[in-house]
Parts: sequence; C-alpha cells; structure tokens
Amino acid sequence: MRLISFLKPALVAFAAMLAGAWAGVPGGTLRLEMVAPEAATSGARNDFDVSRLDWIASQLELQRADGSWLPTKDWFAFFSPQAGRSVAEATGVPTGDYQAIRFVVGLDKATNARTPDTFGSDHSLRPAIDTMHWGWMGGFIFLAVEGRSAHGAFSYHLANDGNTTSVTLPVSFKGGGPVTVSIALDGKRLLSAIDFASDPHSSHSREGDSVVAKLRQAIPQAFRVIDVSSELFQSISPLMASAAPAGTHPVTLRVPQRFPQLRLPADNPLTEEGIALGARLFADTRLSVNNTQSCASCHERGRAFADPRQFSVGAEGQVGRRNAMALFNLAWHEGFFWDGRAKTLREQVLMPVQDKHEMNETLPRVVAKIKDDQGYQVAFKSAFGSDEITSERMAMALEQHLLSITSQDSKFDRAVRKVETLSESEARGLKLFVTEFDPARGLRGADCFHCHGGMLFTNHAFHNNGLALAREDIGREAVTGNGADHGKFKTPSLRNIALTAPYMHDGRFKTLEEVIEHYDHGVVRSATLDPNLAKHPNDGLRLTIGEKADLIAFLKTLTDTALAQPATTLSQNLPSKPSN
Repeated sequence: MRLISFLKPALVAFAAMLAGAWAGVPGGTLRLEMVAPEAATSGARNDFDVSRLDWIASQLELQRADGSWLPTKDWFAFFSPQAGRSVAEATGVPTGDYQAIRFVVGLDKATNARTPDTFGSDHSLRPAIDTMHWGWMGGFIFLAVEGRSAHGAFSYHLANDGNTTSVTLPVSFKGGGPVTVSIALDGKRLLSAIDFASDPHSSHSREGDSVVAKLRQAIPQAFRVIDVSSELFQSISPLMASAAPAGTHPVTLRVPQRFPQLRLPADNPLTEEGIALGARLFADTRLSVNNTQSCASCHERGRAFADPRQFSVGAEGQVGRRNAMALFNLAWHEGFFWDGRAKTLREQVLMPVQDKHEMNETLPRVVAKIKDDQGYQVAFKSAFGSDEITSERMAMALEQHLLSITSQDSKFDRAVRKVETLSESEARGLKLFVTEFDPARGLRGADCFHCHGGMLFTNHAFHNNGLALAREDIGREAVTGNGADHGKFKTPSLRNIALTAPYMHDGRFKTLEEVIEHYDHGVVRSATLDPNLAKHPNDGLRLTIGEKADLIAFLKTLTDTALAQPATTLSQNLPSKPSN
C-alpha cells in the first residue's frame, strides 16, 4: 500500500531511518538497546552494589537461519547507564531471518592503538563521548565496573590487547525492517565469581591478573536478551532520570521514532515508585466527597480509559454535561479537557477532585483521609524520599501514572512496520481518510486528516466541527472569552476510537456510523465552523454505503488491544526498564 499524504511527515522520517548499508547493501535498521536487568541477587558472601558499568562493543555480526554469519564493517558502540548511552544502531540489515547476534566486548588491536582524536566528532570512540580512553597507558578500557561491597570499594578495568571477549546471544527476528533488540548486562552476574573478601579490589588488566580472568569468563553469561520488537524507539534524555529522587528506579517510556519527539516534565521524572503511587491514587475512591468514586470510575481501562456513559456522573449522582475524554498518549497534549481549561496535566489531575459536578471534595480533606494510611506513607516515601503527603505530590504521582499510559501498537502500527497487512477494505478506508474532498480536481475523499492526521491521529487543536450546540455549553469560548472560539472543542485522538463510544464532547453519537453520517451530510454551518468543513458543498460529501463501511473498517485498525487488557504492569507502556 502506498504511503499517502497525512502519513508523509512521520513516515518520510521513518523511511530515512531505514536508509543505510550493511556491507553496502540497503536494508533495515537493527537497534541495540541496553536495559536494566531484572532484579538479581548475589549471595550473602558477595553482597555489593554496582555504581558504574560502562563497556565498548565492536564487530557486530548477525547469524542467518542457515547458520552463516553476516559481519558489519567499522561498527563500534559505547554503553554507559550513567552517561545515558544506552542505544547503538546498525543500518542496512538485509531482508531475511536471523537467529543470533554476536559482538565483541573490546576492540581489535589496530583500533585500540589509534589516537582517539582521529575518530569523527560523533564517533562512539571519541573521548568526549565514551570517556574510556586509557591515556596514561594507551588504548581503551573495554569494560569498567565499579562499586562497593561489604569489604570496601572496588574498581575493575578490563583493557589491553588479548582481553577482548566475544558474546553470542540467541535471538530470532526478521531483517529488512525496523528491529529493536533489548539486551542487559547484569553487574551481579558479571561479578558473581569475585570474592570480595579475598580477591583484589582493583584491576588494571596487568599480565596474570586473576580478576581479569574471572571477568572474561563471566562476561558471556552476564548478557541476555530481554525483548525483541519490530519497532525503533526514541532515545529519551537521561537528564530526566538523573533528577529522580534518591532510591527510586527511573522508567524510560519506549516510544516509536515515528511518533513526535516525546516531551516529559523535567521536574517530575517517571519512576516505578511514582507511577505505582499514581495508579493507586487513580483507583482510590477516597478522593471523592463520599468515598464512592475514583478517577477510574469515569475512565475505564477496557474503554481506553474513557467513559461509556453519554454524560459522566459525579460522586453524588450529579449528571454532568460532557463525556469524560480517553486517557492515553497524554505526554504530547497541550491543554486538557474538551475546552482546554487546564494548561498542564499536573493541573488537570486534581480539578475533577474539586469540581462540584464530579468528585466534589477538597484537597485538604483528601490529604487528611489518607495521611494516616501506612501503605500510603510507605508509597509516598518510596516515590519522593519522605512520607509527607501533600496535594502537590498527589498531582505529581497522578501525572506520572497518566504519562505512562501510551497507545502505539494497533493493527495500523503493525502495518506501518510491515509485520501485518491491511485488508482491501481497510486500505480503501485509509485512502479515503487521507484524501481531500475536491470533485473539481477529481478527488473524492472523507477529508479526515486535516484534524486527525499524524501518528497520534489528532492535531491537539480546538475546532468547531459543525455540531448543533446546547445553549449552556459554548466550548472553548467560555475559557478564552473570545467569540472566535464559539463552539470549538478539543480534537480527540482517533486511536482506539472503536473503544471510546459514545462520541463528541457530549456523547451525542452512540456509534461510528452516526459519526460518519454527521461529517458526511450533517454539519451545521456557523461563523466559526472549521474551514476544512465549511469548504464542502452544502449537501455534504455524500459518501457511498461502501465508502462509509471502508472508512469505519480503517478506523477499527487503530484499536490497541493491549491497552484494553487488564494491566500486568503499573505502566501501560512496553514492559522494559532502560538503564538510562
């Protein structure tokens, strides 16, 4: 299927990522992503903590299904959790099935002997990037592992020609498209053979060094594959993780490169503990005046965190005037609620608690209800470093939880990654979705992409989409006081649209068929009607029955089924814990 207009900005960049050469052959991209290993424990005799685990890799090879190996040319990588260096890529992977990857921890003799300033400014071995050149001895440190044990600090450096170590990892994937292989180097496993009570606490890779021999023997077993995905993910700034409260475990969301660059609040880095606390608060009915309603009451997971009722109902049975919006991919949003009255997510999360039409509670009363809860005391201390419970901390935890809910793996996404194919009806619906309605130029489309284009399927703007308005709800105008905003409401994402009925700000449409009928020939004209709707003929688009069915078939490919499943982790993002 040809990639068409609304996808171009995202997918041209996506195609550019796939350009490159593996031994001169165009192909896909393999992304190696270092993640923190699952929890591992060492024996009581070797109780220790690792504070630095940096290493250099080279000579990446892929094993084909027939057992032969495909080598790279001039491939080098530097990994450092502390420096935020967690990703390396190899482009031009030929199409085919692969069953293993192999690389060397260390460098060949010629490369190790090179003066580091001879490498390009963005090269992995440039001193400003890898900090691993051993200036006083010459050559590079291949692996540096440092930390503390019950017997004192330790500092082990693996270096010098002859101390390279090969690592082979079985992993099945298809080449020719985007692939991310997440691997872990477990410091506990790496040092499991070290006896800190009797072994030296430092090593500089001199001849006969017993610690170096133990490290080289342990390296191949210390690596393992955590996950494989037919996707490429964004590199997230390590600055956010570095600001995390002491003792917390930073979480880096895995977001596709074809999505807009992720922006997260620098003053509230995502952590396992913060997300867990936010999820607990989200489900706690004590946030309402009569302890009967939680945030989750109006945002059902099985509905992509939307409300299946036409009008959301408050804790005391108050019927509102709007339908609660779905909650996912909020990291990209600006302006919250249908009218945009909350500028930030952190501001938004506590407004329903205090709204008289919703949970109708005060923040001091909520804090008073939960401050003596020992479970909350432990959770707040884990997330923020002390057990002080404040409304500000509640907002930050709820913000973390909601930011962790992402939607990125629908049938449409898999079709973009070329691991699934749209049906003929779905493909026709996509074409209608991204095509202008302009009969004068021979274009017959549904014209959806102006407001719902891009990989997020929303432009995040406010539009008058031609609904007959209730007198008491004039939309964005009530917030701005600007008559030009009369009848404008925020454009929701069409991702998961099959799950989020009823539709529109007031839930007036029960089905997708009704929505299509509105845009086809039911638009009410007014002075603030969006120009992309106002340009259509007075009698509408007049799509055929078959075209409407195709359009709905495409919209249903935007459903992320994993989002609707019971949570297996506190974050609804891909279950990985990157080391940066």
